[in-house]
Amino acid sequence: MKILEETTAGDPMNLLRWTSKSTRTMAEELTRLGHPITWVTVARCLDEMGYSLQANRKTKEGPQHADRDAQFRYINQRVKVLLRGGDPVISVDAKKKELVGPFKNAGRTWRPQGKPKEVNTKDFPSLAQGKALPYGVYDSGQNRAVVNVGVTHDTAEFAVESIRRWWKLDGRKTYPAARRLLICADAGGSNGNRLRAWKLNLQHLADQIQIPITVCHYPPGTSKWNKIEHRLFSFISLSWKGEPLINYETVINLIGGTRTRTGLQVQAVLDTNDYETGIEVSDKQLEQIRLRRHKVHPAWNYTISPRERT
Repeated sequence: MKILEETTAGDPMNLLRWTSKSTRTMAEELTRLGHPITWVTVARCLDEMGYSLQANRKTKEGPQHADRDAQFRYINQRVKVLLRGGDPVISVDAKKKELVGPFKNAGRTWRPQGKPKEVNTKDFPSLAQGKALPYGVYDSGQNRAVVNVGVTHDTAEFAVESIRRWWKLDGRKTYPAARRLLICADAGGSNGNRLRAWKLNLQHLADQIQIPITVCHYPPGTSKWNKIEHRLFSFISLSWKGEPLINYETVINLIGGTRTRTGLQVQAVLDTNDYETGIEVSDKQLEQIRLRRHKVHPAWNYTISPRERT
């Protein structure tokens, strides 16, 4: 037990515990202390003592924000109002970056016995054709989505361009009489509530489509509640599980082929634009944004109105 004390973890009130030391290391230490033993016996003893092999589990989100519940209620209220009025409500986010090439993709697919798809033994970025950055725009009211697959950087400009492409491909046809647009987004990443470039590019979009754009951000640490995560991204992951993303055509086809029993429809497009990082937005540019902050948590809720065309 003394050997385990320094590296034992777990709830002292729970019978389930674990250690970071390997069974071979513990066997060597015990043998050195005059107790010859094999690692197999050590493993059996650990099992009898209530230890087990444990992996990390993502459960901690950090301290809960004091306004968390109030913000969720406000978002739900705004969503209901717009949907009742026939206006679009979209959830947006960037999916995990993927290497494009003959690399192993988690999961299994049905194939003839003994004929698995062959992939590289190492996932070195230098062996990749490039990287794919899927940014999704999910229409809550229609259960449809457009995924814009970038090839350079996940920036605020790229995020807003993804929303623009959704509008051109689906939004303006589905909502020809739209009076306003509601975007539900996380509080971080390329669509973070503190990013000047996010707001500036949204202003350009509002000017272009000539309708006000309201943004409601989810509180920090609550991204898993974003509808796009469990209504779109989870199904994309199922669509390409076990399928090597050998080229961009494959990425687009697998995303575009994503379907669900509830009728989800997805369009995928490739975005080859080069998005620069580190672009500064000046105070003067910020002042020109027609931004109105809401009374309820103004840092998370705001509306950007279109400027008059000259």
